[in-house]
Amino acid sequence: MEQNSSNFIKSIIKEDLESGKRDHVITRFPPEPNGYLHIGHAKSIVINFGLADEFNGKTNLRFDDTNPLKEDQEYVDSIKEDVKWLGYDWDELFFASDYFDEMYNRAVLLIKKGKAYVDDLTAEEIRTYRGTLTEPGKESPYRTRSVKDNLDLFERMRKGEFENGTKVLRAKIDMSSPNLNLRDPVLYRVSHASHHNTGEKWCIYPMYDFAHPLEDAIEGVTHSLCTTEFEDHRPLYNWVIEQCETENKPEQTEFGRLNITNTVMSKRKLKQLVDEGFVEGWDDPRMPTISGLRRKGFTPESIREFVRETGVSKGSGTVDSAMLDHFVREDLKLKAPRTMGILRPLKVVITNYPEDQVEWLDAEINPEVPEMGERQIPFSRELYIEQDDFMEDPPKKYFRLFPGNEVRLKHAYFIKCEEVIKDEVGNVVELRCTYDIETKSGSGFTGRKVKGTLHWVDAKHAVPAEFRLYQPLILDTDDSKEDPNNEEKTFLDYVNEQSLEIIQGFIEPNLKDVKAQDKFQFFRHGYFNVDPKHTTKEKAVFNQIVSLKSSFKL
Repeated sequence: MEQNSSNFIKSIIKEDLESGKRDHVITRFPPEPNGYLHIGHAKSIVINFGLADEFNGKTNLRFDDTNPLKEDQEYVDSIKEDVKWLGYDWDELFFASDYFDEMYNRAVLLIKKGKAYVDDLTAEEIRTYRGTLTEPGKESPYRTRSVKDNLDLFERMRKGEFENGTKVLRAKIDMSSPNLNLRDPVLYRVSHASHHNTGEKWCIYPMYDFAHPLEDAIEGVTHSLCTTEFEDHRPLYNWVIEQCETENKPEQTEFGRLNITNTVMSKRKLKQLVDEGFVEGWDDPRMPTISGLRRKGFTPESIREFVRETGVSKGSGTVDSAMLDHFVREDLKLKAPRTMGILRPLKVVITNYPEDQVEWLDAEINPEVPEMGERQIPFSRELYIEQDDFMEDPPKKYFRLFPGNEVRLKHAYFIKCEEVIKDEVGNVVELRCTYDIETKSGSGFTGRKVKGTLHWVDAKHAVPAEFRLYQPLILDTDDSKEDPNNEEKTFLDYVNEQSLEIIQGFIEPNLKDVKAQDKFQFFRHGYFNVDPKHTTKEKAVFNQIVSLKSSFKL
């Protein structure tokens, strides 16, 4: 799998192999199962699986399940599904919890070496003792406990003798280190909680910074790739590898995380949107989750190409969301059948068309892909057009339908508006038009020209459908849009209350048997996906993926 030419990690791996430092490549994708994957995780997936593929290596899928209070089997299942859907398959499937015995033994080793101790300070006291970026930390009064006492207390922690928060195991490193992560970090905490994988076996759980390097080492990972927020943790990663005397010595390399405009990329914030009812669920099409993008109608090919185009660098810039839209638009233009749908119907009666006549007109399924064949469209006396395609008193250069004006109906005839019918409050409810039989599309008619072409659906055969139109869920913001000086204002204050519009319209009859995840290009409206959650046998529901027009330039 070809990677972007700016991929500095590829250069590191290539150099490692050529120098003999490594003779193989093993990467891993290690999500914590505490939420659904989002588009930012897609970058990590593409990088880890893509680089391993390129160097004939392997990629493990590992669930970093060291915090039972936040993890769930639902998230495990969804992560597996998302990785598969994106087009990747793991070589080995692991759970961090499978190594709990080994991690415990390595912690005991640290205690025996005088490199770890049991601390009775509270979490708040530990934070206070740690110091600041400009002031060194202060050693815990329990730091000088004997090896014998620490081994005894740690074993009793494991047996469940202590309540949550009363004791932790800390590394003994350097309380004056300029890197706060090395100021005696916590390695284990007491947590009397049932675990989705190990059940009630454990009541102490390793912290991420202790567990993660050991997991990499146990699995034989060569290149541990993560985002730049873990760069300051790398010295601790290396400390754990060295002091725990692991046979394998993985190396951590960081790359810039992916941020997108009008999007939050924090599982905590996404979970808040779900829990507080701002969205239907993790797979809501407005969410940046992979399941949400899938339900909206994005393709795995478009997401992979988007990630590759953003490149791999140390920087963590913000990408315009229009770039992601661009890639799904490019992918679907040669895949999606073309059709017509009316989102806001206005009835048209062609008064000079025979009342009982129905014509079946031929139209290409996708003009850019002739081999997709043709579809047939019914045409009769009564039609629906878009409300926006008619104006009673139009401005200059308005080329759609208005009284006395003539337009072409796509794939059909010229029609001319002769009369406007209104309801009792003055709303236009029907147009009465005439058609010219000589102007049939494909007949070779070379007479007068018209500037407007409208899409339509035959009223007699129209199939009712629901359309869901989306705007960004978060207004003009990204993860950083929180004022640290204003505790009252959070990212939730930027939630767009107009992010979803649900309207009822009609589709061509050849779409009456659509299936979930079928994708179409509706003339002038853009690309749509059949919603898998709300579509029924009685009515199809279409999610708008993207409009036809793009403002993004590569």
